[in-house]
Amino acid sequence: MAGGGFSTSAGSGAEFEAKITPIVIISCIMAATGGLMFGYDVGVSGGVTSMPAFLKKFFPVVYRRTNDSSINSYYCKYDNQGLQLFTSSLYLAGLTATFFASYTTRKLGRRPTMLIAGCFFIVGVIFNAAAQDLAMLIIGRILLGCGVGFANQAVPLFLSEIAPTRIRGGLNILFQLNVTVGILLANLINYGTSKIKAGWGWRLSLGLAGIPALLLTFGALIVSETPNSLVERGRLEEGKSVLRRIRGTDNVEPEFLELVEASRVAKEVKHPFRNLLKRRNRPQLVIAVALQIFQQFTGINAIMFYAPVLFSTLGFGGDASLYSAVITGAVNVLSTVVSIYSVDKLGRKILLLEAGVQMFFSQVIIAIILGLKVKDHSESLNHGFSIFVVIMVCTFVSAFAWSWGPLGWLIPSETFPLETRSAGQSVTVCVNLLFTFVIAQAFLSMLCHFKFGIFLFFSGWVLIMSAFVVFLVPETKNVPIEEMTERVWKQHWLWKRFMDDNDGGVSKLEANGNGAYKNGHANGFDPASQL
Repeated sequence: MAGGGFSTSAGSGAEFEAKITPIVIISCIMAATGGLMFGYDVGVSGGVTSMPAFLKKFFPVVYRRTNDSSINSYYCKYDNQGLQLFTSSLYLAGLTATFFASYTTRKLGRRPTMLIAGCFFIVGVIFNAAAQDLAMLIIGRILLGCGVGFANQAVPLFLSEIAPTRIRGGLNILFQLNVTVGILLANLINYGTSKIKAGWGWRLSLGLAGIPALLLTFGALIVSETPNSLVERGRLEEGKSVLRRIRGTDNVEPEFLELVEASRVAKEVKHPFRNLLKRRNRPQLVIAVALQIFQQFTGINAIMFYAPVLFSTLGFGGDASLYSAVITGAVNVLSTVVSIYSVDKLGRKILLLEAGVQMFFSQVIIAIILGLKVKDHSESLNHGFSIFVVIMVCTFVSAFAWSWGPLGWLIPSETFPLETRSAGQSVTVCVNLLFTFVIAQAFLSMLCHFKFGIFLFFSGWVLIMSAFVVFLVPETKNVPIEEMTERVWKQHWLWKRFMDDNDGGVSKLEANGNGAYKNGHANGFDPASQL
């Protein structure tokens, strides 16, 4: 697997020699299993909440409602705050955990943070699979949420830092690919366990999450720490040794010196979260926060969390609803593979814009069909319209999977400079989990009140986010992380106004005549401002 050598640009105009080595590929695959765990947690909750035995044990009110033929509205039969809390508690816990994960990522490293995530996942799985009451079930979900917070903090950073620039986008999207694979596996397992007559299938569904949890923990034990993290923590020789191994060459001095300079600048930042608010870091922060909000308001997680419930609400039978969820999960995986192959060729921006058009029209068409054919007391769509709705949902899911899904994580992870990267990733994960929690907690109630209009609500947001991409999101394809300021932010019609260094004076590098941030921290940070 070694070979395929290529060069990546250094900040000074030199070339960094790098090969796609086996250690890079293996490390990235093992690290991305964090996404597998995350995806399984996303997918499994919707499946078990549609199982009668699960509802009867933990949510008897919902169970009775689903079997009540006199219910006021088919859209409202799953509207229950406790049921939504089962799904959303994971993301609220993840939101809290990400603040602790920012500290461990910076002080202990990316690898130990992934190991902590794996341990949280394992304990959470045990609680869920053995749950005897709702409290035990929620505690398990909270522990899983802590794992999500740590994994989502460390894994994207790990992937961005260990990957050569030319394939950074593709390797980083391995995280999102594993998320989609996890969702698909959860849907397949739910489909199988729902047929267990004894009624304990939901325990098997929740318990099998232990497999990706163990994979992540094992992966964290065997992967190498990133050179960036080692240098950042003063372990220079070890960092250089790892850099040689992952690049497949002894000629790593230029890149190593750039990492050392970036680390020196980063250490002068005593308060990284406060530094995020400074003028020169505002573009990265605004885009990272906006992408996370927009990612959730595409409506994708509403579909992924509650796909079986949604299809059941629309009149699909129990088996048919789970089967339809499996189809959408498979489309999700295949479309994410498309993103891996296209993101570093076509670029980030074109994928976001094309997907915006596709998502908008598919959601509008779904809303029209449901508005005309699914009334409060209707029993089901006819066969033809049911198939068409599934096709439109798949069209929507495919667009998201090659655009807003992976790029919502990729773009923030590659645009923050080293001195604010851990803090920036923490804010990114926090905002993502906050709005994931909001959608998870509110969707079934929104479905009850908005009915088919829920899809019009999300399509309106797709229009807004597409306009945001057109005017405010720059292209970062094939740009080294250390050169983002010079080649991206200072070239943008709006964001260049924030790169004037007015809040920091003139850097020593510029004063010495070496060029703007020549040695590798071309990110708008001015070391002189901290002296």
